[in-house]
Amino acid sequence: MTRRAKTGGKADKLKRQKAKSRKGGFVPAAELSNEPHDHARELAESRKQLAEALEEQTATSEVLRIIAASSGDLEPVFEAMLRNATQICSAEFASLFRFDNGTPQLLASLNVPPALTEFLRRGIPHVTPQNAFRRMIASRQQLHIEDYRANQAYIDRDPMAVAGVELGGIRSLLIVPMIKDDEVIGAFGIFRQEVRPFGQKQIQLVSNFAAQAAIAIENARLLNELRESLRQKTASADVLRIISASPGKLEPVFDAIIENATQLCDAKFGLMYTYDGNQFHNAAMRDAPGALVDHHSKRGAFRPPPGTPLDRLVKSLAVVSTADDRLEAVPSAPTRLAGARSHIAVPMLKDGALAGAIVIYRTEVNPFTESQIEVVKNFASQALIAIENARLLGELTQLNQQLEDRVTQQVDEIERMARLRRFLPPQVADLIVASGTEKQLESHRRDITALFCDLRGFTGFSESADPEDVMALLRSYHETIGAIIVKYNGTLERYAGDGVMVIFNDPVPVPDPALQAVKTALDIRSSLGALIEKWRRLGHDLGFGIGIAHGFATLGTIGFEGRFDYAAIGTVSNVASRLCDEAKPGQILISPRVLMAVEKDITVEPVGDFALKGIRRPLTAYNVLKAEVAN
Repeated sequence: MTRRAKTGGKADKLKRQKAKSRKGGFVPAAELSNEPHDHARELAESRKQLAEALEEQTATSEVLRIIAASSGDLEPVFEAMLRNATQICSAEFASLFRFDNGTPQLLASLNVPPALTEFLRRGIPHVTPQNAFRRMIASRQQLHIEDYRANQAYIDRDPMAVAGVELGGIRSLLIVPMIKDDEVIGAFGIFRQEVRPFGQKQIQLVSNFAAQAAIAIENARLLNELRESLRQKTASADVLRIISASPGKLEPVFDAIIENATQLCDAKFGLMYTYDGNQFHNAAMRDAPGALVDHHSKRGAFRPPPGTPLDRLVKSLAVVSTADDRLEAVPSAPTRLAGARSHIAVPMLKDGALAGAIVIYRTEVNPFTESQIEVVKNFASQALIAIENARLLGELTQLNQQLEDRVTQQVDEIERMARLRRFLPPQVADLIVASGTEKQLESHRRDITALFCDLRGFTGFSESADPEDVMALLRSYHETIGAIIVKYNGTLERYAGDGVMVIFNDPVPVPDPALQAVKTALDIRSSLGALIEKWRRLGHDLGFGIGIAHGFATLGTIGFEGRFDYAAIGTVSNVASRLCDEAKPGQILISPRVLMAVEKDITVEPVGDFALKGIRRPLTAYNVLKAEVAN
């Protein structure tokens, strides 16, 4: 709820205070002449910090998006990391290394001097105990050297230090380990050619990039292993081209296999099955007579009758060749229904286990040759490749989806945290993010305590003072009370100029919200006292007042996409604001409901009944003098 403008009576009062402040006199202008410049520098520094934070978040988001889109290609990932690291950290160049049995190998680099690049590509020897990589691996911590030329490694003529200083002109450097499964797998380094140490934010940024690089390398390794397995198991030939043209689809591959096996071996018809360890399942048919097709369709999955070729294949895991099935003790269904005579059944074996079978038939007695059996064996191997490729592709798809989901979650969490921290204490924002839901921010009713605070004499001050002075004063004021609000788990509902509304017990419940609000007010009074005295010495006649009320309100987010606020709607907010209006400088006025909740913990004095605007009945207010318990 937006706080209404104060009445004309209060404006007159402010004018009188302004005139009074003028009579009291101001500090000579000469003593204040540097203050606008100081304030301007503070504003510029604040803007710079905000710009740097935005730049860091943008860089992190960019890298995460590139990881999601790279599909295992590390070059664009590393290029983005190195580019952002050198730009944000104001470094001349940067490098990424991976360790092969403890030996650093240059993985990627940006703007590294050619002579140093050539040295790094030849391999980096570990010679002295002061070697940078040796020290980093041993400590598993980042290595930050302010002046490489003055470092013991260079003094001891460690080859890497000598090359870095003399070939690359390195003075200040930062090397951060890339760790996977508690093992240092590489390092991320940025370098300056002047003695200028890196700041803590820059170290944290490079540490984040190092962690992301380790994730990207591991993902690429997994993806490359899957692809290598796919390449190794896909040789050449017709069937393999079909596998390549229809990844993950087994039906066209099986159809091509049984077609080629039947044709190349001069068979009349052919059948292909997969095996689940207990039953056979129909996978493909080629030129099978209608009666046999109907039989397979009705039968579905099956266990072969004892003594049939498939039964013997299950038991032997070897090729079963039959010259004339009519002579067998138990003729198979193809013999009974399709006139099969000679046939071979070839197992599809994976790691010694049966995965399926290819069976081709002739309707005359004409046993298949060994070379024809080898052809079917090759097709059986290709069928296994197709099955394995389908499994790997499913895993690859799942892995890519998991990576995409993880990156999306990280980006969403960064955006959520940025949005929540705008109006919630850090601990509240962290709790909401950890819970995975923002239901606490949806519209709801709750019993809360509201605290309203504003400055006395601010309107007159802002009309007569320079804008830079006004902004500097507000900054000090907001910083002081902002830290106190977070300390007592309050939620900043809104602030407008010198007016600040804080609520307790929402969106996350807190014990004794009324007592927390009173403690906050006492802490504000104590902290603002020193500030007000400082302002008065500068000629600013300012004070403050606080109002506290307790009751039910409707709370939730209001606004529009891109600009949401958290608001409390209800009488309790109005009462707190009106009590603040009635408070004299330095007073903390509380309502009777607040007093009932905290009367054992504070000392108060009644200040009378007030007819508050928007409140039907006069309200008795009490001024808080002190707390009986420690804050």
